Amino acid sequence: MSFEKINVLAKQKKPFLFISDFKGEDVEVILLEDLEKEDIEFCINEKYSFKKHLHTLQTDPIKFSEYKKKFDAVIEKIKSGETYILNLTQQTPVKTDLTLKEMFRVANAHYKLRYKDEFLCFSPEKFIQIADNTIHTFPMKGTIDAAKVNAEKKILADEKEMAEHIMIVDLLRNDLSMVASDVTVERFRYIQTIEAGEKKLLQISSHIRGSLHVNWQEELGTILQTLLPAGSISGAPKKSTVNIIEDIEGYARGFFSGVFGVFDGDSLDSGVMIRFIQKSAKGYFYKSGGGITLDSDVQSEYKEMQDKIYLP
Repeated sequence: MSFEKINVLAKQKKPFLFISDFKGEDVEVILLEDLEKEDIEFCINEKYSFKKHLHTLQTDPIKFSEYKKKFDAVIEKIKSGETYILNLTQQTPVKTDLTLKEMFRVANAHYKLRYKDEFLCFSPEKFIQIADNTIHTFPMKGTIDAAKVNAEKKILADEKEMAEHIMIVDLLRNDLSMVASDVTVERFRYIQTIEAGEKKLLQISSHIRGSLHVNWQEELGTILQTLLPAGSISGAPKKSTVNIIEDIEGYARGFFSGVFGVFDGDSLDSGVMIRFIQKSAKGYFYKSGGGITLDSDVQSEYKEMQDKIYLP
């Protein structure tokens, strides 16, 4: 019913915040005028001013041997033709003296969301933006430490990273084609710099756009439901890949790698909930990972999963 609620509220042009889990099965919709009653904070700011802080996260990563078992299981699924790219993630115990509220306030990110005393995300990745009857998505796939010599040239020339990015762009172009017309890739494989705690990461993105009909607000919930789960954080083919993720990862993603966004009465902006900290009775867990293809190197993927654990 939540997606239908989104259709109704968007048609009425009532501003709201929506939060969806990974599979689009647990969705909350809150009118912005009612948000003060909830213990929820969000910030969407593409041009935020980066403010340096000294807070870090202590990590206790999964053993390489355990990760390799899951990685090898994904490779076998790729070889059997059940998937050709899969975003493998794991949860890592982390320690910090900060509360979720304090981490929300110091973190630098395009998309920030704190949901009560349960989880926090500070994401650099857009899900979809809609304005002027045009829908945009900006898949991010491919990461490298900016401190490496010739880092930009290396990541752009890496054949594995190129193949992975092409797969995700193709997937999201097909996804947009289910809800929009005249879908085109406006910009392919450009570099963005991400402030990642004590280091900087270079992230490769692309820009895909499509045209919506003039009454798209009446079907906004349906559009979101059609596009979930986010292709960049699941894989392709999407349905079989999501089933494999559930079998292999060994934990519940929950709201991690879901999406949240705001409809302001006229347009929509939303982000993918990566860079994610979950609070549990056992402490904090940071959920991270990366895309696996047949050409992936297990040690590089294990390192990338750890590189993404930071408080920006």
